[in-house]
This record gives sequence, C-alpha cells and structure tokens, in this order.
Amino acid sequence: MNKSDDEIDKSSAPLIEHLIELRRRLIWALVAFFVAFLGCFHYGKQLFNLLVIPYQWAVGWAGFDPAKAQLIYTAPQEFFFTQVKIAMFGGIVLAFPVIASQIYKFVAPGLYRNERMAFLPFLVASPILFLMGGALVYFFFTPMVMWFFLAMQQQGVAGEVQISLLPKVSEYLSLIMTLIFAFGLVFQLPVVATLLARVGLVGYDGMKSKRKYAIVIAFIVAAVITPPDPVSQIGLALPTIILYEISIWMVRLVEKKRAAAEAEAQSGSSEVSS
Repeated sequence: MNKSDDEIDKSSAPLIEHLIELRRRLIWALVAFFVAFLGCFHYGKQLFNLLVIPYQWAVGWAGFDPAKAQLIYTAPQEFFFTQVKIAMFGGIVLAFPVIASQIYKFVAPGLYRNERMAFLPFLVASPILFLMGGALVYFFFTPMVMWFFLAMQQQGVAGEVQISLLPKVSEYLSLIMTLIFAFGLVFQLPVVATLLARVGLVGYDGMKSKRKYAIVIAFIVAAVITPPDPVSQIGLALPTIILYEISIWMVRLVEKKRAAAEAEAQSGSSEVSS
C-alpha cells in the first residue's frame, strides 16, 4: 500500500464513524416514534374524542346541545385511517423530545462548548412554543372557527329549508391537525429569528424596516394554510404579526448582548496591551 492509499483510508475512517453514529441516532429516533405511534393508535378513539371537544364547545356556543354533536364518516375505512393519522401525529409529537435529543447528540461533537450552551435553550424553547401554538388552536381558535360555520345553519322554520352541518371525521381531523401544525410552526418565529440573529443573518434594523412586508406575507400565508374564511385567516395572521414584533425585540436583545460582549473584549485587550 502506497502513501496515497494510506491517506485515503485515514480520511474515509471519520466518514464511516459519522455514518455509524448517524445510523445509531436514526434507529433510536425511529424506535421512539414507533413506540409512541403504537401507544397513540391503541388509544386512537380516546384521542379523537379529545380532539372533538373543541367542536362540542362550538356547538354549545351556537345554541345547540353539545351532547348531540355529531361527526360522520361515509367510507368504511375512513374512521380507521383517521385513527392512523392521529397515531402518526401523536407519535411525532410525543417522540419529538427523543428525536430532538438524538439530533443534538449527533451534531454536538462538532460544536464548540459555547455553541452547545447557546443551542440548548432553543432546544427547550421550541417544543414549548409549539405546544403554546397548539393550545391556542385547541382552546380558542378551533371552537371559534367551528362556531362560525355552525352559525350558518338553517333551522327549517317557515320559509327556510333545514340545512345542518355534519362534518366528516377525516375532514375535521384534517382541519384541526392543519391548524395545530400551522400555529406550531408560526410560534417558532422568535426561535428562528433569534438563531439567525446570533449568526448575523438578520438584524434589528432590517426586521424593523421589513415590518410592512411581513404583515402582507402573514396574511398571504394565512390565506393559503387556513380554511377559506376570514375568521381563520385573521386568527392566524394576527398571532403571526404579534410574534414578528416579539422576534424584533428578541433580535434587539441579541444585538445588545453581542455589543456588550465585544466592548468587554476590547476593553480587556486594551488593558493587556497597556
């Protein structure tokens, strides 16, 4: 074996080690998801009944008996696959801490200590903010949207044809899961903005000057993601705008801390030189 072959073998060794480590982290993440998926599928009906509670609240707000709230399915396999979707969604949510920790353990050896310490708070803040967005959807936004749709029913009094809302289980689940996912992502805005500010990709002045464009984009994204009604669109756009303002404030704090650290470093170097 010549010198060049030996250099190739040495350079390929770290790559193989990284691939083995990546495989190990992926296996742990998949095992966590599979276990969470099985647990959620076992309790699929109970989880679906939990997700139906906001609809029952909306039925009560519309002046009807919440105990008589109904959902239907029109295909034999529809409710089964609905439970599969619930299990997949719940599996991802429950396994996220394990998945995130495996990602962190894979990338952490390549980070400096100060970078690891800076990354950890975001690893904690991200799922908390996602849960906050999901809670807003569950306790307020979904009941409001469903109440808006229920209020359009006709009771069949004189001169009116009775028109009743009977949502399908798959469509209702798709609605609430889409809203939870959309709000969960929107609530990541402060985390993403702060991370980008730390690496110098965004700044306070830039975000402040782009505020008007952010407002327009917020309404466009809300119109694409949410159902085609003004309540849903405004309900997603307003939190997005508020979170953008919070992100501006967070970026400002990052810049102040960076400026203070640079000033302290300069003063320390000047004292050493003197």
